[in-house]
Amino acid sequence: MLESGNAPGEPEAPPVVSAAADYTRDEPQRMTRLVYIFCVLLTLLVLPPLVQRIWYAASFGREQARVDVALAGLDKLAPDLEGLATAFRFVAQKVGASVVHIRTARFVNSRRRGSEWSGSDLFRGRRSRELGAGSGVIVDVEGYIVTNNHVVAGATEIWVQLIDGREVPADIVGADVLTDLAVLKIDEPNLIALPWGDSEAMETGDMIWAVGSPFGLRRSVSFGIVSAKGRRMDGAATEQDFLQTDAAVNPGNSGGPLVNIQGNIVGINTAIVGTTYRGISFAIPSAVAQDIYERLKTNRKIARGWLGVELRELTPELAERFGIESPRGVLVVGVFRDTPAERARIEVGDVIIEWNGETVDDPTTLSRMVAATEVGSRAAVKLIRDGVEMNLEVEVGERPS
Repeated sequence: MLESGNAPGEPEAPPVVSAAADYTRDEPQRMTRLVYIFCVLLTLLVLPPLVQRIWYAASFGREQARVDVALAGLDKLAPDLEGLATAFRFVAQKVGASVVHIRTARFVNSRRRGSEWSGSDLFRGRRSRELGAGSGVIVDVEGYIVTNNHVVAGATEIWVQLIDGREVPADIVGADVLTDLAVLKIDEPNLIALPWGDSEAMETGDMIWAVGSPFGLRRSVSFGIVSAKGRRMDGAATEQDFLQTDAAVNPGNSGGPLVNIQGNIVGINTAIVGTTYRGISFAIPSAVAQDIYERLKTNRKIARGWLGVELRELTPELAERFGIESPRGVLVVGVFRDTPAERARIEVGDVIIEWNGETVDDPTTLSRMVAATEVGSRAAVKLIRDGVEMNLEVEVGERPS
């Protein structure tokens, strides 16, 4: 029997392996790859939704737990919250009966821009009747109402609408341009007056309510807090400061009351930043408004005390410059001629530290003290000049109009 093989002396030939044998040997590896690819695809298809469901379940569990805690807390606080809500309603009910809607009419020139008037234009219907509106608050059952001066200034006709629907004419008792306050009088029975509160006792963060007729929506109530005290506004009198609040006040709210948790007047709403509410509103403090009301009611005008000086806040730098150990008082930077200050020999560079025995903290405080002093009376002034304390006496004059 012949056997295949190499001839003697020739190298041995490589073994011959068939293709079928090679395919058979690679089959397990191919199956492993296919299984791996299948698992990867299955993971990509199944795992994200599964993970998402697990995440949603966990999130739902957390939110449900938060809801459960909130419900338990609300149940526990329900009596207090209901009491607070009831207090809110009572404040609105107490105030609403005393807040009035004010309508005004005035005649204004209606000539076209750039045109000139002739003497006969007054008889040709060249004047138009302009209507205005605002708010006010009854402060005396005798029919006295406090509002803003700018609500009624120049009005030839004023009507006041009461909560029961009565609309009656009103007369101006007196007005004060510097504080933007006016007092009206109506002759009607069965009126409900709102008591005055103490604006000086209010602190930043205290709750307040503003009531009025924004855009003619009568007796609207908005809620907020006292944002700041002692705010100054451009164009306001030097002795005037304001309560700043975040209660919504819009055109038509002017003259309406700002009230505290007892429903008492702590301010008269008077101004906003811009033409509509932007989160900041200002009210004349009741400490000022009540004083002006009493004086207008009695005298129909305001006679303010006057010193005749220009003042500046005493900063630490200025205090050091003028040889004062700690910043106190106000610096006199100007003395007007022929004034009580000049006659009392107050000089530029003086630092006024007391007025009639009361400590002076800033220019606004001193201006308010002087304005509230009776005209013609004599006031004691303590000041520091060249590092030396001095006492002077000044006869208070009347502030020129």
